[in-house]
Amino acid sequence: MTQEFNFETAMKRLSTIADELEKDTLPLDDAIALFEEGLELSKQCQEKLNGYEQTVKTLVQKHQGDKNDANN
Repeated sequence: MTQEFNFETAMKRLSTIADELEKDTLPLDDAIALFEEGLELSKQCQEKLNGYEQTVKTLVQKHQGDKNDANN
């Protein structure tokens, strides 16, 4: 079963990963695994943000269209 992606949870996890990677005590294998997880989460967050951006653009265009219709 695939867990649904949650942007806020992913951002918290990215913050935790960044904190962990800043420690000098992590074994290299663990650091690489965290880095890979961080890259994947970052990619998913970017895709989600792109979707939000498109939604905002669509809503703004619709709102502007509604305003133009009201003025005609």
